[in-house]
Amino acid sequence: MDLFEDEPQGGGNAPEFTVSEISGAVKRAVEGGFSHVRVRGELGRISRPRSGHVYLDLKDDRAVLSGVIWKGQAARLAMQPEEGMEVIATGRLTTFPGQSKYQMVIEDMAPAGVGALMAMLEKRKAKLEAEGLFAAERKRPLPYLPEIIGVVTSPSGAVIRDILHRLRDRFPRKVLVWPVAVQGERCAREVENAIRGFNRLTPGGALPRPDVLIVARGGGSVEDLWGFNEEIVVRAAAASEIPLISAVGHETDTTLIDFAADRRAPTPTAAAEMAVPVRLELMAWLDGQGARLGRAAGQGVVLRRQRLRDH
Repeated sequence: MDLFEDEPQGGGNAPEFTVSEISGAVKRAVEGGFSHVRVRGELGRISRPRSGHVYLDLKDDRAVLSGVIWKGQAARLAMQPEEGMEVIATGRLTTFPGQSKYQMVIEDMAPAGVGALMAMLEKRKAKLEAEGLFAAERKRPLPYLPEIIGVVTSPSGAVIRDILHRLRDRFPRKVLVWPVAVQGERCAREVENAIRGFNRLTPGGALPRPDVLIVARGGGSVEDLWGFNEEIVVRAAAASEIPLISAVGHETDTTLIDFAADRRAPTPTAAAEMAVPVRLELMAWLDGQGARLGRAAGQGVVLRRQRLRDH
C-alpha cells in the first residue's frame, strides 16, 4: 500500500504501519525527489572534526538545513567554507530514520556571486590583518644579489618564460622552479606546499635552498586568482624565512598573498627585476669606482711626492 495515499473513509479502518515503514517511506520520498539539488543559503555552525568531514548549516531567514561534506570531497573543494559566506551548494538530500532527521550531502560549493566572494575576502583580510600577518615590521629585505632564486608557478606558459628571460637579461642566476597549479581546486594546497618545501631545503645542500622566492601567475578573474586568497597560502607566505616576492596577476589585481609577502610586484616580469640588479649597470658602476680609486691613489702619490720635495 502507498503510505501517502488518501486515508480511507472511517478513521478506525486506517491501516497500521510500523515506525520503520514510515521512516522508510519518508526516506524514499525525500531521496527520490531530491537526488540532485542546488541550494542557496548562508553558512553557519561549521564544524571540522578530526575525521576530515565538514559539518555545517545552510540557512536563510526562515529555515536551517543541515549539511555534510565528506572528507574526500572536502579536500577537492575549490574554496573552503567559512561562516557567514553566502553560497550555492550542490548535492542531494538524505535522511536518518533513526533520528527522524534529514540533511544535505554537499558535493560542490561556490560563492553566490562575486559580491559574496568579495565580502568573504574582506572578512578574511580583516582577520589575518588583526593577527599581524601583514605588519610592516614582519617584512624582510630582499638580498641584493641572490645566488639562487626559487620560483613557484606553473611550469608551462608565459609567466615562467618571462621571468627566466628577464633574469637572463639583467643578471643570470640559478633558478629552481617548483611546479604548481595556479588556479582551481589544487592551487592553494600546492602553493602552500611549495613555499614550505623551499623553506625546508638546506642551504648548500644537494638541492640548495633559494635566497629569495617568487610566487607568480598571470592575470585572471577573481575566481581564477582565488587560490592565492586562501588562508593556508597567506600563512605560508607570512611564515617563510626566505624573503618572498608576490607577483600574482596584473597590476590591478590584488590577492591576500600580496599583503603577506615581503614585496609585491605588479607583474611576474617586475618580480624578476626586483630580484636581481642589472649586471651591466653593476659592472659600469664597479668600473667607475675603480677609476675613482685609481685617480685618488694617483693624486695621493703626487701629493706625497710634493710634500717630500717641500721638506
